Amino acid sequence: MSNSAILFPAALLLTLPAILPAQPIAIAQFPVPTLASGPNEIAPGPDGALWFTEFNANHIARIAIAGAVREYTVPTPKSIPDGLTAGPDGALWFTEFAGNKIGRITTAGAITEYRVPTPASNPAEIAPGPDGALWFTEYSGNQIGRITTAGAITEYPVPTPDSAPHGITAGPDGAVWFTEHYAGKIGRITTAGSITEYVVPTPGSYPAAIVPGPDGALWFAEHYTNKIGRITTEGAFTEYLVPTAASYPVGIVAGPDGALWFTEYATGKLGRITTAGSITEYPVPTPNSSPLGIAVGPDAQLWFAEYTGNQIGEALFTTATLAVAPATGSYRTSLTFTASQFAPNESVRIYSSGVGSAVLAHATADASGAFTASATQPASPFGPRIFQALGQTSGKLGAASFAVTARLVLKPASGSAGSAAAAQGYGFGAGEQVDVYWSNPQTLLGTAAANVQGAFNGTAALAFTVPAGAPEGVNQVYGVGLTTGANGSASFTVQ
Repeated sequence: MSNSAILFPAALLLTLPAILPAQPIAIAQFPVPTLASGPNEIAPGPDGALWFTEFNANHIARIAIAGAVREYTVPTPKSIPDGLTAGPDGALWFTEFAGNKIGRITTAGAITEYRVPTPASNPAEIAPGPDGALWFTEYSGNQIGRITTAGAITEYPVPTPDSAPHGITAGPDGAVWFTEHYAGKIGRITTAGSITEYVVPTPGSYPAAIVPGPDGALWFAEHYTNKIGRITTEGAFTEYLVPTAASYPVGIVAGPDGALWFTEYATGKLGRITTAGSITEYPVPTPNSSPLGIAVGPDAQLWFAEYTGNQIGEALFTTATLAVAPATGSYRTSLTFTASQFAPNESVRIYSSGVGSAVLAHATADASGAFTASATQPASPFGPRIFQALGQTSGKLGAASFAVTARLVLKPASGSAGSAAAAQGYGFGAGEQVDVYWSNPQTLLGTAAANVQGAFNGTAALAFTVPAGAPEGVNQVYGVGLTTGANGSASFTVQ
């Protein structure tokens, strides 16, 4: 899997065919600070934030609703943190697939680890049970594990050999349900450890995540057969084919709209399935993002992990209309926002990132709920993004699509050959390396490292010397992102 795809602008506003009135959604994305970290599973925490695992970077991370990310290193090196859930004790619990441990992290970031008794069991997913303990799957150990909040572990063998238990959840019937990846079965285990297995009708289904639905049944993703499955607590199956071929559905969650939402790893989409089986798909703006885990956040929006996109995505249920002009631009571009459908005369805030981040613009809606506001484009990574506006009285949410382009700023912007200058960059990829060139004659001036917002400025600006052979007059300096291909330029006048 590659994280080197070029990011292209994409339409972010999508029409959501809801069970009741149709409702638009928008997809926001927040970069993860560590490059190629492999965001994997995500879950709401008890602190009003989302928490996620970084499969490749050995981190447990927290993302605030506003979009700020903080990372915590797992004590065991190369542990491959995988599954994650909020526990009944006010902490987050996670699995260490390679470390063969169960981890616990407080909301302050303190981590405790508990070794799984069976060696090389590869604990995968974890979920709170109906008995006040945590239950987890042992992918290679072929067992279901139970761990108390005090760290005591009990293991129960799965009857089918080499079944590769994977997804796990508490069911609506007081039992715990799990998927058997290799065996193509759905398992049910009582809190006393009694296991019953049900064969998925389609052979080779490789079931992955499983969740209780709003209809009293369990819903699961069939990774290889490209279906979403439903099983009643009595063991009756129904299967629904995902419209896009070879989409590899993985994660699934019961949404706030009465439907189920799932991720399509191979096609970079989110899917929505009603309890009647109607499926709609929505592309994630970043190509080849490989979405995996998905959860409902404390803000009643959908949050998901983009494994190769190295981002956390948020699917927003919008209830007001927001537009921005122009629809594309670089750092410090002048923006004009127009909006409607907010509450009459209410105060509205437009945020620089997610809701609760720095306020980009304030506005007051008129008697019809409309307004116009101005702002300048803040530092943002290259590619598609959205601006979010929240009505401070009504709670109505609007979102506007925007595509960020790269830009260089030179200080000073003029001087003699051989003089010193510095290049600042904005709108490049989060964390990417940027080669900066003098155009005539073409000369590599150096390589800069962009931060999580796609910028290199301040002390991170690239200092350079104007080439001795530079002709007098206006010359171009340009930067090229080595991951995204983003290209920004600025003029320098040689005197």
